[in-house]
Amino acid sequence: MYVILAILVVIALYVVFIYNGLVRSRQMAEEAWSGIDVQLKRRADLIPNLIETVKGYAAHEKSTLEEVVALRNKAQAVPSGDVAGRAQAEGLLGQALGRVLALAEAYPDLKANQNFSELQASLETMESEIQMARRYYNGAARDLNVKVESFPSNLVAGQFGFSKREYFEIANEADRAVPTVKF
Repeated sequence: MYVILAILVVIALYVVFIYNGLVRSRQMAEEAWSGIDVQLKRRADLIPNLIETVKGYAAHEKSTLEEVVALRNKAQAVPSGDVAGRAQAEGLLGQALGRVLALAEAYPDLKANQNFSELQASLETMESEIQMARRYYNGAARDLNVKVESFPSNLVAGQFGFSKREYFEIANEADRAVPTVKF
């Protein structure tokens, strides 16, 4: 009788241990996603300043600038929890930003503009921070996914509704390519 009770107590404690590990992993993934969200918002906030600075020098590049604004708005409209949708929208926005930054090569006055240089440096720093946040999120998502899929934690995860997280990655190989700019 005591042996059976002891076994049940050990099993219950093990389930609690696994459950708490799953909760911790889920919270880490949510925190990591929040970090990506903050960095993407900071980048989106830089875009209007960049566009205004470029407009004065490259007025006939209006379609490129309008595309960046449209893609920024599209990226911000993606629901916060839609990791794949956000990754796709941000990938397209990143490509368009690359084209805007490449305009500086065609406009020496723009390239020499201090505001543009500062915005370009801020954007490059932001891209680096987004990459770090993306790696952190994908690591947290991986840890949660391993726990959700591996035995015996998958039994507890299934019972309590834990699910896998999507990775924040560029799905379209064309989005990975460096944009080609020709004048």
